[in-house]
Amino acid sequence: MLTLHRARLVLADPTAPPLVDGAVLVAGATVAEIGPFSELAGRPARVREWDGVLVPGLVNRHGRWLLECAYHPDPREESGDQPLAPPDELTDERWGGSARRGLQRMLAFGATAVTGPFDRPSVRTAATRSGLHVLPGDGTPGALDPLDGRPLGTAVHRALTAGGAADFAVFDARTLEDVERGAGCLATVLGGRLLHRRR
Repeated sequence: MLTLHRARLVLADPTAPPLVDGAVLVAGATVAEIGPFSELAGRPARVREWDGVLVPGLVNRHGRWLLECAYHPDPREESGDQPLAPPDELTDERWGGSARRGLQRMLAFGATAVTGPFDRPSVRTAATRSGLHVLPGDGTPGALDPLDGRPLGTAVHRALTAGGAADFAVFDARTLEDVERGAGCLATVLGGRLLHRRR
């Protein structure tokens, strides 16, 4: 099935200007076409309209530290949703639960890739099952937000191209500058699947 994602601005490649009223046509897990909505409309596709800026998926460069050195509390613990110092004696099962919550929170910031490698088996399993791409990294401490003060171009995992992976995020923004200033993520699509949608 085809899905056409329309957005106020579509930035397929950080080195090129964005498309105004652009769209990304997704076929399965890949990008079929990118272009102005007026040219891609009318295809036999489900249309998702996003009032924001669509950009390639981002990479969280602090994944190893966030998932293996920090604890992501369960909402029932009423400890917030930010990473904390891990409680003493976390079992492998609790590390796995923490990693799953951390990965979901990364998706909510537009991440489609995360740095590893992961030594804990339960964390490695959670990362594999999440679908996020695992890249080599150095494990430095950092935030859940892949941008966290970085320019957008330095946080992009890879450009969106026809025939490439349908990995992208949509931000509640009017401009690329709004995205860099911390606009909230409306949706994250990974391998053509909508894995995060802000409620």
